[in-house]
Amino acid sequence: MSVVLSPGDVKLRDGRSVDFANLDIAATAPCLRVVADAVAELLPYYGSVHRGAGALSERCTREYEQARETVADVLGCGAGDTVVFTRNTTDAFNLLARAVPAGTTVVTFDTEHHANLLPWAGVVRLPAPRSADEAVDSLTRCLYHTGKNTLVSVTAASNVTGELWPVARLAAVAHRFGARIAVDAAQLAPHAPVSLADLGADYVAFSGHKIYAPFGAGVLVGRADWLDTAEPYLAGGGASANVAFDGTVRWATGPARHEAGTPNLLGAVALATALRALQEGSHEQALVTRLRAGLASLPHVEELRLFGPEAPRVGIVSFAVLGEDPGDLAVRLGRDHGIGVRTGLFCAHPLTRRLLAEAAARLGTETVPAQAVRASLGLGTTPEHVDRLLTALA
Repeated sequence: MSVVLSPGDVKLRDGRSVDFANLDIAATAPCLRVVADAVAELLPYYGSVHRGAGALSERCTREYEQARETVADVLGCGAGDTVVFTRNTTDAFNLLARAVPAGTTVVTFDTEHHANLLPWAGVVRLPAPRSADEAVDSLTRCLYHTGKNTLVSVTAASNVTGELWPVARLAAVAHRFGARIAVDAAQLAPHAPVSLADLGADYVAFSGHKIYAPFGAGVLVGRADWLDTAEPYLAGGGASANVAFDGTVRWATGPARHEAGTPNLLGAVALATALRALQEGSHEQALVTRLRAGLASLPHVEELRLFGPEAPRVGIVSFAVLGEDPGDLAVRLGRDHGIGVRTGLFCAHPLTRRLLAEAAARLGTETVPAQAVRASLGLGTTPEHVDRLLTALA
């Protein structure tokens, strides 16, 4: 498996130095060495993409379009699909929201990350299901009323609980009613191969900084027809095929229609390189089991979950700690133990607040923590990192 770049040892408050335990990978994954090498190799040839006939521009244009081809190849795109480079997952969903034809009903669940909760106009939000079967049943009932002019948009893996959603089953239901489905793969792509066919998805979006590439690049992948007929997401050079003296504009077709301005060459190359490297697979399931079992043994800690405890998941575990301010706890974990975790509501406020209230009830208290603590695992996480967190919490 590809090696991640690491800060090495960090100094603790007592003067000791320890290997930094980065358990905040779900927010931003560290950069892969192979990604850093790919970017470094291209830097001497840095030039404009699609703008120039010199050697640098030709090479950079070729590298940019090869990155697009890599994404299309890895995700299994067909002849009617396109790959549009964006800034991140949020940007991708805002782009898709602009491209949805008038009169289309958008259906999602109120468990979504804000990136898939806020961009939609007039969205139908289904209540949080308690199981995969309930999610499928809820969508089926909804689609009986909304019909084929519907876009369903769901996460593949929750950024709060790590639980995997039954995307392929939801896609089958959507297609049975003639609807389309978009998938937020931001938290799935770092942990498992992503395929349009396997997911049954019409659209997939994710971010480079979630898959061990630098910030600033994401993708929207899927059916081209809506995107080719929608007004450009951004108006500007590159998106325009011709601008007449009278102000009439003929817009470009294909990905260029929604990639106005000078594109993020290094971001696209980094994202494609990371995506290719991640096809080697993941190692973290044993670590997730170790972490969850350890948390379950602590009487003052309660894991947040939506589905049952045995539901499949990726390397994300959020929990409430009785009698602890989450922010203070995170600071102490960092300064005293060299551990990085995330606290908050994780840009999924409705879901996290609901799960915190349920966790407080299971802990036997009426005081609901204002925030949760999230430990997320990935490449570079070791058993010692997990044990260090559990020891600190104990």
